[in-house]
Formats: sequence, C-alpha cells, structure tokens
Amino acid sequence: MTAAPDGLPPLAALETARLDWRDDAGGEAVPHSAAFDDVYFSRHDGRAETEHVFLAGNRLAERFAAWREARPFVIGETGCGTGLNLLCAWACFAAHAPPGARLHLVSTEKFPLTREDLARALRAWPDLAERAGVLIAQWPRPVAGVHRLWLDDRVTLDLHLGDAAERLALLEGQVDAWFLDGFAPAKNPEMWRPELFAAMAARSRPGATFATFTCAGVVKRGLAAAGFAWRKAPGFGRKREMLCGEIAAPPAQSRRHDTPWFTPPSPRPPRRVAVIGAGIAGASTAAALARRGVEVTLIDRLDRAELAELPLQGALYVKLAADTNRQSRVYLAGLLHSRRWLARLDPEERVWRRCGVLQLALGEKEQRRQARFLANHPLPEAVVRGLDAEAVGDAAGVAVEAPALEYPEAAWVRPLALCARLARTPGIRFRQGEVTSLERDGEGWRLTLAEGEAELADQVVVATATEAGRFAETAPLPLQPVRGQLSQLRLPPGAPALQRVVCAGGYVPPAADGVLNFGATFGPGDTDTAEREADHAANLAELERGLPRFVAALREAGADLSPAALTGVVGIRAASPDKSPYAGPVPDADAWRASYAVLARDATRIPDIPGAHHDGLWISAAHGSRGMASAPLCAELLASRICEEPLPLEQPLVDHLHPGRRLIRDLIQGK
Repeated sequence: MTAAPDGLPPLAALETARLDWRDDAGGEAVPHSAAFDDVYFSRHDGRAETEHVFLAGNRLAERFAAWREARPFVIGETGCGTGLNLLCAWACFAAHAPPGARLHLVSTEKFPLTREDLARALRAWPDLAERAGVLIAQWPRPVAGVHRLWLDDRVTLDLHLGDAAERLALLEGQVDAWFLDGFAPAKNPEMWRPELFAAMAARSRPGATFATFTCAGVVKRGLAAAGFAWRKAPGFGRKREMLCGEIAAPPAQSRRHDTPWFTPPSPRPPRRVAVIGAGIAGASTAAALARRGVEVTLIDRLDRAELAELPLQGALYVKLAADTNRQSRVYLAGLLHSRRWLARLDPEERVWRRCGVLQLALGEKEQRRQARFLANHPLPEAVVRGLDAEAVGDAAGVAVEAPALEYPEAAWVRPLALCARLARTPGIRFRQGEVTSLERDGEGWRLTLAEGEAELADQVVVATATEAGRFAETAPLPLQPVRGQLSQLRLPPGAPALQRVVCAGGYVPPAADGVLNFGATFGPGDTDTAEREADHAANLAELERGLPRFVAALREAGADLSPAALTGVVGIRAASPDKSPYAGPVPDADAWRASYAVLARDATRIPDIPGAHHDGLWISAAHGSRGMASAPLCAELLASRICEEPLPLEQPLVDHLHPGRRLIRDLIQGK
C-alpha cells in the first residue's frame, strides 16, 4: 500500500481473505486460501502441527512454567490466519504458567478473515470453543492498524492488521518468542522478504527464539542476515524438517535517531502507583493498571460513586479530518478501542448503550468536507459510511434535513457511572482528597493532600484535566481550559424518541430515564462553573439548527423549551494547542531546553541525547470533548509502558501523543 501523507500506511479497509472450503482426510471442511492456493493449517492435524512447530519449537511449556518476570511473556506472530496458533499458545500458557504470570500476543495479518469465516474455521476444535468464542466476539473490523483484545485477565492480544514487515517496523515493543508463520514462501514470496526478518530482529529481546514450518533457502538466508541463528528440527507430518533458533544480540535501535527526545524512560516494575484524578482519564488508567496486578491508589476530591446516579450522558464519537493525519488515526483507533473495551467491561450495557452516531453535514462546506473524507478513507461501512438525508432520518427515527456520516459502532455513555464502576476494579483503593504538591521521595514520590496527610507511591499518573498543570513538573505543558455547559430537558409523555446520537455543532443522544441531554457549549479560556441561562439558549438554538423537526415535535408534545425551564451540568475540559491528548512520561522541561537548544538555530542539527523525564511520573490529559474516544486507549498506552508491554499504537502515534512534543515545537519555532 502507498503511504499516506503522514508517512503511515493508508487509513483504509483491508481486503479480507478469500477462502475455499475443502474436505480434509476426515471429511471435514477446512479453509484454503483462494488467493495463495495454500492451506491455513495441515489437513492431517492442524492443531498437532501448531503444537509441534510453534509451541514445542519455542519450548513454550517449559518457559511458561519457569516465568517469574513482572512483565508479560511476549509472543510475536507473522500471520494470524485462523487464530489457531494464538489459541493453542493461550491454552498452553493456562496449563503451565504460574498464577502471577501474564502473556501478551502480537499477531500481524494482511488479509484478515471475516468473523463468520473465523468462527467456521475454529469449529474444528470443540475443546477450544470457549477460547475461540472470546476471540470471535472481539474480532475487529478489517481496518489497518493495532486492535487490542483482552482474551482473559492475564492474556492480551494485539492484532496488527496490515503487511507483516510494515506492522513490525511500527511496533513499539519487544518479543520473547516468534511464530514465523504464513503461506509457504513459494506461494507468498512478498511476505518472506529481508524487511520482515530485519523487523523481527529489531523487535526481539536478547535470546528471543523463533520457530517456523518451512526450511526454504530464502528463509534461512533472511534469518541469518538479520542475526538469527537457525537449526533444522524434525518437521510435522509429511514435512521432514522445520526451522527453529534464536537471536543472541538484537541490533542496536536506530528508530530514535531523528527524535531522540522521544526515547522512553527505562522501565522499572511498578509496585504502588498513585493516580490523581478519577474522571475517565484517571479511572480508566487506574483500572488498566489494577488489571495487571498493580497496587493502585486513586485520588480525587470528588467521590464519583456519589454522582453516578445523575442522568448525565456523553457521546463516544469522533470527528475525523478530511485528509489523513495522525490525530485522526489516534481518534479512530480510540473509537474502535473504546467500543471493544465497553463491550467487554459491561456486556449488559448498564453504563453505555450501542446505538451509533450520526454526524450531520449542515451546509455545503461540511458536505464537501465529508465527501472528501469518504473519498480519502475507504473504511468498512460498519465503521463509517455516508447517508443521504432520507437514510439519516430513517436511522435517527426522526425527520432530518441533512446528509451525514454514520458511525454504526459508536455509542452513548453514562460517564459518572462508568468512572464509579472503574473505581471499583479489584486492586484499586479510592482516597478522597485534593493533592496539593508532588515531591520526589527516594526512588518514588510523596503526594501531599490538602489536609496535610501524605500518600507514597513508586510512580504517579496525573489525570486532572485543567488542573494537570498545577505541579511544577507538569506546569510547562501547555493546557487550555474550555468551559462546556450541557442542557437537560425532562421529557413529557409522548415526546419523540431519537434512535442515534446526533452531532453537529453539539450532540444529543437518545433520551435515558426520561431526560434529554444536549449541548454542549464551547468556551475556550472560560473557567466559570456557574450555570448560565444564555448557554441553555445557545444549546437550544444549536439543537434546532440540526434537528428542527425534532424540536417542533418536542414542542407539540408539550415540552417546555424555554431556557429557564432547563437544568444543566457545567464542566471545564482541558485542551492542548494541537487538540491531541497528552499521554506518556512527563518530560524534564529544563533538561530538554538545555539539551535541544541548538534546534532554535538549526532544526536539522539533532543532538544525540535521549530525552530526560521525571522518573516515574506520567500524564493523561487534554482529552477535551472526545475523552471517551481517547482516554481508555491512552490508559492502555500508559499501563503498557509502565508494565513493559508492547504498546497498543504504532510508534509514530505514540510519539504524536508524547507530552513533550510541544516543547520541541516551541524550541524549533524559537518560542
């Protein structure tokens, strides 16, 4: 695929696998690739082949049994196919690993199966049915990028959809064992090329092993050139030989040559982490850490559980740029991530509701923008599609006079109830209070609360929106407060009902508990939390601009739409200058300014100095009005970095979210 303007592969739907179903020796239908004229697994016994080649070839049973590291054991795979290898590795891990161990699977796939084909292929192994069901339920749409799935409390799978060599080159993480799988080199030479082996070597830990079913010369030469030592071993079934081996010393990393400031801090196992802020950014981060067995203290001056019953609704939605950029990539990845995350967290949909989002195109300018977006981003219609006004009305359940983009998998969320639920995650201790200062305390941090009491932690995550910059270490990160007021209307009997979240200048979700939420205003630099009648009037005007017939029907039903009759909720969001969140380690701003001062004179003179960070201090902030689409993904990003795991985003997107990016830009611009 041709690179997009931001240097990453196109943001588009992938071609799904084209299968023929052929009978095996036992008369069962097995998947066969029509494109590559090759089998997905041995017709003799696919599972036995996987266990012989990949599990035994990497000595996984004994390595799992001996695993005592705080970080997870990481398996990388170059062809997911039917997922059989992953399910077998998961079963092996469950059978042999000690209780505290964790497993992280990273699998690439250029031609993913449809969910229906995946389910049909995996029916061949009834004893894997329960695990297969978990995989099938979370199987992502065929969109290029990273898709994180949670197989159980100890096993995580990152599906990297796209070309294997490209995907591994973008991977931020290291691998302990490789499943070098894919269609035979003679059938699929494009995969088995030098770039693949080089990317594997670059993402390997010292001593990482590999196993593969093939002994083709191109594979042996490619592995050796990349630094792997290989040896032949007895093959499975009719194959006399296979390859396995290891890499003693992976090549030195060079990907930070042009961006040394983004070099991540050296990992250290977390024991006690304090998360400041129990909104969606902090609560999701605390839950992500607790799921990994980390002891977490979640601190907030408000007890979200006391507010959880308020009829407040937020929208899980995004507004993507017409032309591909990294911000849009992050938000689309976040939308898909949050959707899977919510479905796994709350399958009964008590704190959220899948309903889809309609993004109206009010006026010719917005219609042209949406048309350009669709032309530039041929994504699956299950992710986003264009609708004319009639189809928009059918989807919304009310007459609409504008076309729209529909995001079928988007949703609305009860944010306060969600945060309260996350705070109850086992392993989290909630402490109500206001943190007034942070100080280094040996190898950790001392957090002083307003009451004078202290909390000690090895590492700290700051997730307090506009107040995130109140500490000396975080103050250099530019943050803008943005006031927003949401309006609420108690609906009369017989009022019309929306079936989708509808967005334009504001948003309105389907009513819940008899209350219609709509808004919200946008007031950059405004920090006043008092409710304003003028803002209710502005929200009403915006609602009527987008849905005039809906508003007319509300009036006909007897709804009092005067601003004075409305109640409201006021919040102060935080935004960064470039409107992307901050998610990562907190940079030492003084050290960065000293190390990279030369950039102000010549941006091409890049010092070979890794970026200095405040050890053990992290931030998740500046999520603005789209925090439901960004905060849970950023939580996984932080938890993965802290716990030394592969990251759930490509390396350039991780850098895009780095809190120090504005420091570098300001240096280059002489600010």
